[in-house]
Order: sequence, then structure tokens, then C-alpha cells
Amino acid sequence: MSNYFQNLPKYWRTRSAITYLLWPIELLYSLLIRLRKLAYALGLFKQHQVNATVIVVGNVVAGGGGKTPLTMALALRLKTQGHKVGVVSRGYGRTLSDLQIVQPGSLVSEVGDEPLMIFQKCGVPVVVGSNRVEAAQHLLQHFPEVRVLVCDDGLQHIALQRDIEICVMDAMGLGNGHLLPAGPLREPWPRPIDLLLHSHQRTLPEGFESNRELSPFALTSKGQQIPTESLKSQRVEVVSGIAKPEAFLAMLENAQFQIAHSSALPDHDDFAAWNPAHPEMPLLCTEKDALKLWARHPQALAIPLVFEAEDAFWKAFDQLFQSRHRYH
Repeated sequence: MSNYFQNLPKYWRTRSAITYLLWPIELLYSLLIRLRKLAYALGLFKQHQVNATVIVVGNVVAGGGGKTPLTMALALRLKTQGHKVGVVSRGYGRTLSDLQIVQPGSLVSEVGDEPLMIFQKCGVPVVVGSNRVEAAQHLLQHFPEVRVLVCDDGLQHIALQRDIEICVMDAMGLGNGHLLPAGPLREPWPRPIDLLLHSHQRTLPEGFESNRELSPFALTSKGQQIPTESLKSQRVEVVSGIAKPEAFLAMLENAQFQIAHSSALPDHDDFAAWNPAHPEMPLLCTEKDALKLWARHPQALAIPLVFEAEDAFWKAFDQLFQSRHRYH
């Protein structure tokens, strides 16, 4: 049964017999969403405000869509502008379930791969927890100087009041337009948001564009940089444990890497049961996967992704932030 649900995304791009077979479950899911939103509107469920300006980054489709790269870009931009920034995240893939403050010595199994990467690359306080309200309160309790909170993947966590909502849309867009499990939508679209950013090619007329490309260098487990051009003359093996492995593979292929073998594991996999098929070849992975992979395969080379939103997006964000920022 679990394998069946793992294979559902392949049916989400277009409508098929599977779509209509799952339609009754979709109707039930839609009803639950509407009842939940009504409960918040009527005050039956409480929304919580925290003493910081809250920026929520999320998407309306299941799976990865470029939320974490945007979260990091926002945190770095605001930090560069002099704001005290913190990040809250779910911490998918970790074995612990309690609130955790990400520390320099934190393990992926304790805090999750994405929060650890955010902490290492942005140098801001990061707290992980499934309850975004508790995570936000915990962060502000331990880091009272923080005035701006960026919530990674929190669009549907409406218990946490927010000042700015940013929706990220990937290459699949809205897919077949159906709600889970018949389609990829977590909630009906369109819905009110402040900014829409396309993380790949544009799939809707509205919103802003961004670009993601491979870094010109790969990272070793010791932090050394290796020019990627030096790897393109060799046959390489690729492994990934991300939501959209085909996107990473396509970027490598477009960059003229000679891929002899590739393995796509589930998102946030810990690689405990995986071994290279060609240990004699250079092993390439994403920067997120390297946080786990290096513990077992220190020879792996991580290729970072360089993310950049168009200037019009940053101009719109800066103007919006100035009008919504409540704490100085």
C-alpha cells in the first residue's frame, strides 16, 4: 500500500482513470480543508501571534518546490540588511519529535537535513518542530533579539499568524488541478497570497521568475572546492534523496556530465541501506544529501545549487516587507 501511494505523483500531471477513482477521497479531503478554515474563521481554532514579523514560505502542491532555497535567500537578504532573523522548520526526516534548536554539532537525525543546511549556510537561529507556533515561540524565547521569523514550508499552518505569505510554484505547476490524493494540490487554488515565485519555468501567467543552476564547483567532505569542469571528462555516478530527483539529473545532463548510473531514493532518505554501484567513479549528490551521505561515503562530491530570483521579485518583496514589518 505504501508503494502505491509513493507512485501517485506520476498520475498528478494529467487526468486519468486514477484521478476519478480517487475523486471521492478528494471530496472528503476538500471538505476537511473547508471545515478547518471555517473553524479558524469562527474562532473555534485559535491563531497565535508572536513578537516578530512572520514571513511564511510554502507551496500549494505536495513535494519539494524550491521552498528551502527561497527561505535561505530571504534569511540572507534580511540579515545583510541588518535585521535579526530566525528560521523555523518542520525538520523532515529526523528521528526526534521534540523541539530542537539547531547547533553547530547537531546531527541530521536530530534536526533534519534542510534545517541543518539553513543553519550552516545562513548563520541564523533555527528551531525545528512540527508545531510551527511552538517552534516560533521557542525560538523567540531563546533568541529574544530576533525580530523577523521566516517559516520554511508553513503555508498551510494557519495557527501561526503571518505578515507575509510567499508561494513557490515548481515546474509541475498545478498539475491536473485536483486536490490530494487525486492530484498534487494541498488546498484549492487560487488562494490569497502576497507573492508568487516560480522556481523553474513559469507555469502560470502571474508571479515572478527565478533561476536555479549548478554551482561551478563541487564540495568535498572536507570543504574543499573542486571545479565541476574537471569532472565532466569522467563517467560519474549520481545519487539523490530529494523530492524531485529528475530535476537534479536534468541539470547535470544539461551541463554535459557523463552519468553512468543514477539512484533516486525517497526524499530525506538517510542512505543507510544504499551503496554505490560504481565505487571507482566520482559520486555526485546535492548539498542537502551530502549532510547525510558524507558520514558513510566521505568520497561523495556535493554540487550546490545557485538560486536567484528576478530583480522584480526582490523589489516587490522589499516594498512589502517595509510596509508589513512590525518590530524594529
